[in-house]
Amino acid sequence: MPGTPHAAGGDGTGVAVPLPAHARAGLPSPEGTLMTDEDLSTHLCRLGLTRREAKAYVALLAARSDDGEQSANNPDRDREGPECSGPDNSPALEEDLAQLRRLGLVTVSETGGRRHVPVEPTIALEFLAHSRAAELREAQQAAVNAYDGYRRSVSPQPTENLVEVVTGDSIIERIETIEAAAETEVLRFDSPPYHTHGAANPIQIENLRQGVEYRVVYSRSAVQNAAYYAVNIQPCIAAGEQARILPTVPVKLTIFDRRLAIVSMSFVEAEVNDSLLLVRPSSLLSALTGLFETSWRAALPMHLSGRVPSALSPIHRRIIELLATGVTDATIAELLGISRRTLSRHLEQLNSRAGSVTRFQMALHAARNGWI
Repeated sequence: MPGTPHAAGGDGTGVAVPLPAHARAGLPSPEGTLMTDEDLSTHLCRLGLTRREAKAYVALLAARSDDGEQSANNPDRDREGPECSGPDNSPALEEDLAQLRRLGLVTVSETGGRRHVPVEPTIALEFLAHSRAAELREAQQAAVNAYDGYRRSVSPQPTENLVEVVTGDSIIERIETIEAAAETEVLRFDSPPYHTHGAANPIQIENLRQGVEYRVVYSRSAVQNAAYYAVNIQPCIAAGEQARILPTVPVKLTIFDRRLAIVSMSFVEAEVNDSLLLVRPSSLLSALTGLFETSWRAALPMHLSGRVPSALSPIHRRIIELLATGVTDATIAELLGISRRTLSRHLEQLNSRAGSVTRFQMALHAARNGWI
């Protein structure tokens, strides 16, 4: 008569070890394959447990009967290999169980005699996962530092890796990969032409949602592009981008976390050289960062607040904002999707409310009364 499925003992003694519940039922594990005790031990080791601790924990999970409980609290019984060959209740086993208790994976139950039982593991496993991730980041940084040391020893003043030229089809992929890795801050001079042809930038929207700060100085030509303004500029400002404007920007530039810069070609240069430069930490990168900060201080804000003053309707606020950027009336009408005549009527209403005659007087009134 068929009984409960068991696996033969790993030491060749034939001692039965209960299979996990999903295996006894013939069902796949959550990963889509039958999960064996060895698979679980491997996963636990990846989280930072030693192989011995993992096997002890797996044995505890397999304890579903009195025999199983005895096996679980003596997990060395069914192991093979010199590290697991100690006697029942050996100091090594007690050390493993003590570590599992410290991690919050097991506790001591006094019911039916003192024995170790598993507890709900979510918090303990999250702690292990976070600790492991921190160790991996530390290892990653150690490898980078080791390479930097090697590079300095080979060439005390290396220059070949400071600037990289990227051309052709790989440009967009490199831009997206670098931007997706931004952690704290992105600084940008924004001006046509665009390698992405002015398409929306979902990576920036997601970065803003994750708390990455964006400061962007737009050239007037970027703002005057109605399609680009609607698809790219407006959504990014709405998502939290800090935006300013200059008549022109000195270079097409994006700086990521002050450790990597992308320098793209302008209209004239793009006609003969569809490429970009990657600039890594160096005096050149420091100079580009300083150039951005100087331009940022000189640029005019494109928006100061999401608040619409009670004296203004939303469309009047948008007109004031666009007037501050210095674009023409024709561009404002196109960006707002209204006719020149309708725009003139709105401007007359704004002048009336401000008690002004000239654009300059209206600008002074707007600044003094919090319209912009």
